[in-house]
Amino acid sequence: MKTIFLKITCTALMLFCCFQNTNGQEDINKTNELLGLMAGSYNSEKQSKVDTTYYNISLHMYPIWEEDDGSWLYVEQALNDKQEAPYRQRVYKVEHVSENKFKTTIFKLKEEKNFIGKWKDVGYFDQFNTSILEERSGCEVYLTKNKDGAYEGSTLDDNCKSTLRGASYATSKVTIKKDMVYSWDQGFDQDKKQVWGAEKAGYAFDKL
Repeated sequence: MKTIFLKITCTALMLFCCFQNTNGQEDINKTNELLGLMAGSYNSEKQSKVDTTYYNISLHMYPIWEEDDGSWLYVEQALNDKQEAPYRQRVYKVEHVSENKFKTTIFKLKEEKNFIGKWKDVGYFDQFNTSILEERSGCEVYLTKNKDGAYEGSTLDDNCKSTLRGASYATSKVTIKKDMVYSWDQGFDQDKKQVWGAEKAGYAFDKL
């Protein structure tokens, strides 16, 4: 009886381990699929020519680290003709949460100026770890993969606090498709009046 029990227990443990490994690989595969769409260089030149109220903005997103619980991207945005002076530098941690749902956690760099243009040489980040980051708590973007293969999502409610230009909080709406990223960032004051960001619609970034 003891031998039978041990066999059953060992078999159960083996099945459990296989299940765990399978799930882990599935998470990695699904995250990598999303990263494959996100990674690259973009700009909004086409949109800026159609509607002059929009700027031609460059957007660079490149993988820097990979860990068991997610993958990391360095993200840099600037006016296309002033890429030496980006107005936004972030690090995103992308995680597969469940089924077709993903979470992107947003981080600021403590010494931003040291990382300007490092999307061209992501190996530079190998000498660092997450101690160079400050999490923007409440600014997570939650994405869902749709039937057409696009990923759509946003921040939640007014959780992403912001003091930029008199704002009380900020929101982000994101759509990620093949060769295109749509992003609409807006800041609102305590009376929910918009104080910064595009008003009519978000920015359409075409992959270069």
